[in-house]
Amino acid sequence: MKNPLRLLPQFLVFLVSLMFFGESAVAGNGSAESVALFHVGLVLDLKSEVGEMAESCISMALSDFYDIHTNYGTKLELHTLDSGGDSVGAASAALHLMKDVEVQALVGPQQSTQASFVIDLGEKAQVPIMSFSATSPSLSPLRSPYFIRAAIDDSAQVKAIAAIVQNFGWKEVIMIYEDSDYGNGVIPYFIDAFQEIDVHVPYRTCFPLDATNDQILKELHTLTTMQTRVFIVHMSSLVGSRLFINADNAGMMSQDYAWIVTDGLSSLLSPLDSSAIDSMEGVLGVKPYIPKSKKLDEFKVRWKRMVYSNKSFNIEISEPSLYGLWAYDTVWALAMAVEEIETLDPRFLSNTTDNLTDLSRLGYSSIGPQLLHTILNTNFRGLSGDFHLVRGQLISTAFQIFNVFGEGERLIGYWTPTGGISRQLQTTKKSNTSNLKAIVWPGDSTTKPKGWVIPTNGKQHLKVLVPMIDGFNQFVKVEGQGPITNKTINVTGYSIDVFRNATSRLPFGLAYEFYAYPIRKDNGSYNELIDEVYFKNFDAAVGDITIWKNRSKYVDFTVPHSESGVVMVVPLKDDLEREIWMFVKPLSQGLWLVTIAGFIYIGVVVWILEYPTNTTLGISRGERLQASLWYSFLTLIFAQRERIDNHLTRAVLLTWVFYVLILTQSYTASLSSTLTARQLKPTITDVNDIRNNGYYVGYHAGSFVKDFLIDHLHLDELKLKNYSTPEEYHQALSNGTENGGVAAIFDELPYIQVFLNMYCKKYTTVGSTYSSAGFGFVFPKGSPLVSYLSREILSIIDDGTLDTYKGRWLENQTYCDNANASSSTSTNQLTLRSFGGLFLIIVVVSGLSLLIHFSLFVHAKWKSQTTKISPKLRWQKAGYKIIYITAALKGMSHVTEVGSMELQRMGTQNNREERRHC
Repeated sequence: MKNPLRLLPQFLVFLVSLMFFGESAVAGNGSAESVALFHVGLVLDLKSEVGEMAESCISMALSDFYDIHTNYGTKLELHTLDSGGDSVGAASAALHLMKDVEVQALVGPQQSTQASFVIDLGEKAQVPIMSFSATSPSLSPLRSPYFIRAAIDDSAQVKAIAAIVQNFGWKEVIMIYEDSDYGNGVIPYFIDAFQEIDVHVPYRTCFPLDATNDQILKELHTLTTMQTRVFIVHMSSLVGSRLFINADNAGMMSQDYAWIVTDGLSSLLSPLDSSAIDSMEGVLGVKPYIPKSKKLDEFKVRWKRMVYSNKSFNIEISEPSLYGLWAYDTVWALAMAVEEIETLDPRFLSNTTDNLTDLSRLGYSSIGPQLLHTILNTNFRGLSGDFHLVRGQLISTAFQIFNVFGEGERLIGYWTPTGGISRQLQTTKKSNTSNLKAIVWPGDSTTKPKGWVIPTNGKQHLKVLVPMIDGFNQFVKVEGQGPITNKTINVTGYSIDVFRNATSRLPFGLAYEFYAYPIRKDNGSYNELIDEVYFKNFDAAVGDITIWKNRSKYVDFTVPHSESGVVMVVPLKDDLEREIWMFVKPLSQGLWLVTIAGFIYIGVVVWILEYPTNTTLGISRGERLQASLWYSFLTLIFAQRERIDNHLTRAVLLTWVFYVLILTQSYTASLSSTLTARQLKPTITDVNDIRNNGYYVGYHAGSFVKDFLIDHLHLDELKLKNYSTPEEYHQALSNGTENGGVAAIFDELPYIQVFLNMYCKKYTTVGSTYSSAGFGFVFPKGSPLVSYLSREILSIIDDGTLDTYKGRWLENQTYCDNANASSSTSTNQLTLRSFGGLFLIIVVVSGLSLLIHFSLFVHAKWKSQTTKISPKLRWQKAGYKIIYITAALKGMSHVTEVGSMELQRMGTQNNREERRHC
């Protein structure tokens, strides 16, 4: 027997080891017992690519999270169920997890259609429903507080796609979407966004999830008959992949087509098979921008390694999609929120009810409100970027714009709410350029599709309708047969030349054929012609078609190519009434008075100037004054016979005769103009005359003028008569309302101008010019040709080509200025101001002549006096005269008598000296 003491060291070592491992085990068991498990439900379609990928990302998220956060006292315990790909399976799985497992949170379901009922269960049980793939706007966290969308709402991409459409100048798009909550929910947002940028959606097509290839092809063939060639596709990969394969087979992935897909397809390009990818070449798409990071790159590498090493995964995706990244971040957010809850008592409280159904017996979570509040306030940097919930969902800061090319996609630009479209990411301000990188369009084309084509419908040309009328062929003249079925007609005219010139300037070829539409007094109208375009029997209508408000409700018009306005034309009648004072009308009253005063003034001036020397005017003063006045008046007829001796008189008479000559000539011209003008007087001056007297009124047959006269001018419909040609206008106006004709005709300004050019001496326009929009070309509502042709018509107006056409077709006859006839009742009366310059000359010349005459007379008189009287007597006589006048003013009679006697004495002395001198 061995000595037991020799085994003592070994025994001690065994005891120490046992104690160590026992403590470790106890410690380990204590740690496990201190970690609180938090039960979370997971509802996915495990047989789908997205479901499998999401499950793998969630598994990696849990592993990564707790590898990093080893000190956390909580841990998520996932309970995964398969929804089977339908709404009933998803609702059944969610109900089981809440009722039987009593999960405190639920991740999923995968589809928006499945999420609707599950969200209602979450509301009842106070269990937060976190979905990373239910992106339909029809599911709103605002309406359902316990619904948390850990993804970006589909409506966020709407403005990005609208910006792309606007960037390329497309005016029409067709929406193609699937018939589901996911597909239908975003359509109203697209319609609103396109309306904001004036983009029309003429057609929408919806495919059921189980649509067959025949159904898809049938609808696609319908789309090929329409003019729009821009398609917006909002579908999941299940339906979208088959759509593009069939579109390729239908020839719709060729030149002139443009396709844009939403992130429902763009985020899942990898799961699509190669045939679907090949058929999508040239497609544009948008998807949320995911910022690059080292963590994301490492995750992708580890995910690929895990998928390829685990043969249980049936995934053909080369890398995790956006939905996988959102699923990863969703689990991290939930794990962080659970850890932050201070009092973790995950129990379900039962409802007290007598109803024995499963839903009525569903309890509610005791920590649901607290957990919901914590999740909504969780923020961190995840794989997809910043995880920050706003109103219960993630928000997007930017979208990537890509072009499908080859076997994948090529990034061509970005869109942000603040920066718009740009090649490089702009997050602060709007870029100066909205150009994207080079794009390869369907059909390997590098030319941007114009977005529309002329609808084929089995025809190769645009069917253009033209009015065939009896008169006013200056606008449209149809030669040959007239029925609508005849397309081999020759059409000319002003409107036709404008249309042909405008189409020749288009940046693309436009083939068309003219079809005549007869318009007669008793058959056909311009409204009926427009109806042919509205009902899509014809593609356009060209001619003298007026742009009118009621018509614009049904069709679109180009900008007008003619003058606008509705006017009234009436006959001119002779006004032979003679007024008793007609002859005084040419001169104003002031001019008459000044002229008469001038004759008297000149007569007096002549008398003054001729009196000293000219005895032919008479002997006495009275005779000479009478002769001078008569001489002045005789200048009117230049019949004066008396001799004029004074040169100053000749100078005065020269200016006066010149004035008389100008006055008589002007008077004659003005009087003739007055008499002539008063013979051309309109028979009617205002539309009120027509209403008050009940006159008959004519209008252009088949035009809108009839409705205008009834609705706007309130004329009696029974008093309206229609006419088609200028000759009929002339005949009706000539007969007058008493003889079966009309008193006036209302028509548009271009027609009236043609009419007056033919009968300018007999008619005139009176009254106001009523507003109208002029002639335009007609196209169906939303036709892109309207904007193209409108731009070309404006260029025709700017470069003067339109004036050339007007001169060729509308003004090739003698032009009459009807403004003179319209204002014929007024006269050009001569006023005093008209001859102000001549009067000034006469006054200056006559005044100077009188001044010179008096100066010479005074000088001669003074000289004769100085030669007869001595200086001494002259000064004495002057002195006594002054004394005499002063005394007389003061009333000094004795001085006056003395002065008078002295003056007589001096006069006697003066006579003696004169006799002695002689």
